[in-house]
Amino acid sequence: MNFRHLAILAATGLGAQSALAQQAVVNLYTARHYQTDEALYAKFEKATGIKVNRIEGKEDELIERIRSEGANSPADVFITVDASRLAKAEQLGLFAPVKSKVLEQRIPAHLRTADWFSFSLRARVIVYNSALVNGADVQTYEDLANPRLKGRICVREGNHPYNLSLGSAILAHDGTARTEAWARGLVANLARAPKGGDTDQLKSVAAGECGVAVANSYYVARLMRSDKPEDRKVADALTVVWPNQKSWGTHVNVSGGGMLKSAPNKANAQKLLEFFASDEAQVYFADGNNEWPVVKSVKVRNPALDKLGPFKADELPIGKVSSGTAEAQKIFDRAGFM
Repeated sequence: MNFRHLAILAATGLGAQSALAQQAVVNLYTARHYQTDEALYAKFEKATGIKVNRIEGKEDELIERIRSEGANSPADVFITVDASRLAKAEQLGLFAPVKSKVLEQRIPAHLRTADWFSFSLRARVIVYNSALVNGADVQTYEDLANPRLKGRICVREGNHPYNLSLGSAILAHDGTARTEAWARGLVANLARAPKGGDTDQLKSVAAGECGVAVANSYYVARLMRSDKPEDRKVADALTVVWPNQKSWGTHVNVSGGGMLKSAPNKANAQKLLEFFASDEAQVYFADGNNEWPVVKSVKVRNPALDKLGPFKADELPIGKVSSGTAEAQKIFDRAGFM
């Protein structure tokens, strides 16, 4: 069944659900676009005989599509990146709770909620240029507000989900007053107005346009593993810090997903989610974006991640991280971190 057929079935109303439910299919709405996912779905289809019909798109577009399709949506599973986006889908009431011993046993409790599950991890790291910044001054997220770094920091916009999730974690650990003071200090230390993506910040640090930045770990790993010499040169110019190793640990975010409330193929949807937690799938799910598996017994052979080394991760419940992003946004707005 192709996507055009799915759209026709969705438009015909309740008949779509019964028609789809009679077939061995699972309809996946995904904001992940990695080549390794192709092999992942092929393995699921071979192992179960259940065909994976995919609709790909940007996170917010897919959430809006599921919401607008309502009870007639053909979507069974939604997967995306970043806890705040998963929380948005949850707050809109799109997910259905899943009771699964497999998922409960394999995915750590702090990396799942009643409605959705994490399947891979990424860390928000500090990177600096050792010619411009003393490494001792950038060992924690809180250090980024220190006046010693005035004019040294590059960062993407404060309203981006990656920064909001980090702000939510700091809020949970340090409280409202200290988080707002931190955000104001960060803004005071900016080398330029926030702009661009994480890779742009990394390139600016390597070029000496600023001395320090925060970025998701997989952006660093991509540069390290790139076939382009200029990318590897950027990576070589950076020093990576795992922040807060002597306190609450480095902030981590996730890729994850859940079963949708209107799913016409709920049994198949649960099978797909459980498959994502299998040893084999965890390797594909994580390594597709230079991330780490959530199942602790699973190891990924990734030379870039191996070179970055082990670290202590923050174990703040992912549901608390995602639920605090709205308050983090208010704090960032007051601080002028936009």
